[in-house]
Amino acid sequence: MDIKDKKEDKQSKRKIEEYKKHPMINFADSINRSMIGDLGELTKGGCLTKIITAVIIIGVLFFLFRCSH
Repeated sequence: MDIKDKKEDKQSKRKIEEYKKHPMINFADSINRSMIGDLGELTKGGCLTKIITAVIIIGVLFFLFRCSH
């Protein structure tokens, strides 16, 4: 896990540097995420978060297909 933490830390530092160089990217990214949401954040949690997310997605799909008939 130590390697994974270092990789995530490196990505975070790269994003921060990029945002410092181009501040409007940060603004545009924030606007886009507020409207659409960041789906990648759903998979970054622990095991319980992933299970809850999967149950919600399966439930929504089941509801959509069940109501369409």
